Amino acid sequence: MQMMTRDVLLDMEQEEDDDEDGDIGDVPASSRPFLRTHTLPSGRALENFDQMVLSSFGTLESQQDLRSPQFEEFNGKPDSLYFNDGQRRIDFVLVYEDESRKETNKKGSNEKQRKKRQAYESNLIHDGLQLEATRSVLDDRLVFVKVHAPWEVLCTYAELMHIKLPLKPNDLKTRSSAFGNFTWFSKVLQVDESIIKPEQEFFTAPFEKNRMNDFYIHDKDTFFNPATRSRIVYFILSRIKYQVRENVKKFGINKLVSSGIYKAAFPLHDCNFSCPSEDFSCPNERYLLYMEWAHPRSIYKKQPLDLIRKYYGEKIGIYFAWLGYYTQMLLLAAVVGVACFLYGFVNRNNCTWSKEVCDPNIGGNIVMCPQCDNLCPFWKLNITCESSQKLCIFDSFGTLVFAVFMGVWVTLFLEFWKRRQAELEYEWDTVELQQEEQPRPEYEARCTHVVINEITQEEERVPFTTWGKCIRAVLCASAVLFWILLIIASVIGIIVYRLSVFIVFSAKLPKNFNGTDPIQKYLTPQTATSITASLISFVIIMILNIIYEKVAIMITNFELPRTQTDYENSLTMKMFLFQFVNYYSSCFYIAFFKGKFVGYPGDPVYWLGKYRNEECDPGGCLFELTTQLTIIMGGKAILNNIQEVLLPWVKNLIGRCRTVSGSEKISPRWEQDYHLQLMGRLGLFYEYLEMIIQFGFVTLFVASFPLAPLLALVNNILEIRVDAWKMTTQYRRMVPEKAQDIGAWQPIMQGIAILAVVTNAMIIAFTSDMIPRLVYYWSFSVPPYGNHTHYTMEGYINNTLSIFNIADFKNRSKGNPYSGLGDHTTCRYRDFRYPPGHPQEYKHNIYYWHVIAAKLAFIIVMEHIIYSVKFFLSYAIPDVSKSTKSKIKREKYLTQKLLHENHLKDMTKNMGVIAESIIGAIDNNLRPKLE
Repeated sequence: MQMMTRDVLLDMEQEEDDDEDGDIGDVPASSRPFLRTHTLPSGRALENFDQMVLSSFGTLESQQDLRSPQFEEFNGKPDSLYFNDGQRRIDFVLVYEDESRKETNKKGSNEKQRKKRQAYESNLIHDGLQLEATRSVLDDRLVFVKVHAPWEVLCTYAELMHIKLPLKPNDLKTRSSAFGNFTWFSKVLQVDESIIKPEQEFFTAPFEKNRMNDFYIHDKDTFFNPATRSRIVYFILSRIKYQVRENVKKFGINKLVSSGIYKAAFPLHDCNFSCPSEDFSCPNERYLLYMEWAHPRSIYKKQPLDLIRKYYGEKIGIYFAWLGYYTQMLLLAAVVGVACFLYGFVNRNNCTWSKEVCDPNIGGNIVMCPQCDNLCPFWKLNITCESSQKLCIFDSFGTLVFAVFMGVWVTLFLEFWKRRQAELEYEWDTVELQQEEQPRPEYEARCTHVVINEITQEEERVPFTTWGKCIRAVLCASAVLFWILLIIASVIGIIVYRLSVFIVFSAKLPKNFNGTDPIQKYLTPQTATSITASLISFVIIMILNIIYEKVAIMITNFELPRTQTDYENSLTMKMFLFQFVNYYSSCFYIAFFKGKFVGYPGDPVYWLGKYRNEECDPGGCLFELTTQLTIIMGGKAILNNIQEVLLPWVKNLIGRCRTVSGSEKISPRWEQDYHLQLMGRLGLFYEYLEMIIQFGFVTLFVASFPLAPLLALVNNILEIRVDAWKMTTQYRRMVPEKAQDIGAWQPIMQGIAILAVVTNAMIIAFTSDMIPRLVYYWSFSVPPYGNHTHYTMEGYINNTLSIFNIADFKNRSKGNPYSGLGDHTTCRYRDFRYPPGHPQEYKHNIYYWHVIAAKLAFIIVMEHIIYSVKFFLSYAIPDVSKSTKSKIKREKYLTQKLLHENHLKDMTKNMGVIAESIIGAIDNNLRPKLE
């Protein structure tokens, strides 16, 4: 039979490429071992290619219109995972819309898409995959192409991808219960092993076809589990070409899906999540995961990590293992945080400085200077009574203890997680995973430049030269910097809003001094400004997140990383940098800038030359920082959970309503999965990002909000089950992927842990009033600076508020600025300056320099103590436990020994056969002569 190459057929096309396809680069044959020239029998016209694919395996020989057989031809099994013959397993499903039934006038475009799809499917068949197509039961425009990888294809690509497969059962892995003798407690928290049975462990080695007899092939149908089969098929689908024009090859299922040639490509779930399958060949793992992992009644149980890893792959398994471990560690932090909060709550009535603020004879007689020009009134100190009482809860000695504790806690969490991660690497057989990763198809497609490899001294192809790489790096860095500056500009906009609105609130809110008005009592200008600014900041953060997500992906695509791990790590760093500035910048402003550079009433400092800088309440900005954290952290958690639950559920509900249209037909498994939502390859990336941002809130600003770990704990308990629910019920099954660890998120958390020590020390020193109070208690409450005979906090408020002469105002309006002041000729403000009439009036006094010295000393001492403890813990706790190291070495030794012994046996057997043949030949030659 004559053969015509698909390349020649494609080169015969005269149409120009559509923009939707886009070039993906020249792919030299030497650098693309998978993009081979595939053939198609010339006796088949392209128009009949769909029928040829179907009839190649005897599925639709008599159905020339591609109409699917009735449901009875599926043997009445909607959860069937096999071709119509019931023998070949469906490893992947491709979905497209039949162009002949589209209601569109773009015939040329439809014809071009059809030819590309036909070329792609032809090349899939040539590469060894088997295809079977059927029409949708509910929508006859949809065609489902089921893909099966035969044994020979699986073996070939398993060797190519260095996939580790079983050699023999492993008798070293013995798992002991973490609960010791508390078996009753263990049974309550852990999944019942009679429901989810433990997986058998094996010694493994990278697969080699020529040593196939060394592997534990008990059954060819189960030797490659469904996750491995799907991973191999996806590897092939990602590297098969569909068009060649002017030496530019276009390939990969991702490109075909993004351009609309295929509507979807996915592996199948194994059954319905709500009930077990009646098909005995279905393993029902999805149903088990839903009942024992995603169902609300299992919220208190430990996660079945081995089954998660088996069903979804190591990459998803390591995420849930990390999230579960992080949640467990949060339990300890939450307990200590609640204890510190209760300590502050119980002792809030013992705050002497708060009592003085609320005392009508002290705070009620202190007239405070206006905090803005012209419009802002004078005000009495006691109107801040409520906020000062709340501040006592958070600004207490317990805050200091908790900040030190969290500095140690974060180190313990990271170090023990490394040990747990090492255990999972051994148990899930990903210790040497880095040897398996292949270049991304997008990277390989751009390899047009020849360079000399420094290690092998051989020619290899790269996407761009060193100079081109430098140019791309500069452009990417410039783009990142530009968008970060744009985020900072939005933060400046919020600051300007705060300054402007504060003037409005100061003019509109009640100005009377009696302190009995409930609005004035609870809604001060500072509080109103803080709450509204925090809400607006939260809304802007959510909007910017949507924009920066797309920008980070565009920059990373332009950067063109080599492997998928490199791609995700690069995207991770960019997205986290964006999110870090976006989420935390407003908190940094309140904690370290607001109220720090305001001057004094007679000579204030102006922002942008127009707006007078904000001042903190007399108690400090700590309570405002707490408010900001509560709104952003709580609002983010609530919004994310609502989105994760409602959005996929509503989309699936709408999809089912549109699709079913009153039909009572039962759809097969591939059609049910098609109408689920697509999670995407970056779906897990956003889950990590959400948790890392939360980790930053829990650690960076925890000194101002000791309840942050408790909020994070409650959120994470729900997050685990919500993620599990949406993965098992609302999303298509993701392509299983290998992963050795959590990737770039580990160094990011380590960086946050180091920064957290500095931020918490500075919050206590510069944001809270703890250091000024301690300085007053130990130095300025007694002689020579104070008048008390013993150490006390009495007189703290009067001592720490400076005096200003009203006649020295420069920018007050000439209208009647002093109405309501009575006999008062002075006002007070928050600072440590000499009073009017002093030789150094309005200059910083000795108290100020004592406080500054104490703050710097506190930061240095606290940082050195915590960093020393962190260093000691990091050194004392090895990343890999001794037992795990021994198991890894032992398994490697036994694996090599097993392979070596089998190799020797084969050599001995072959030598014996050769020796027998030689002896036989000699005997045959000598016998006639001797006779």
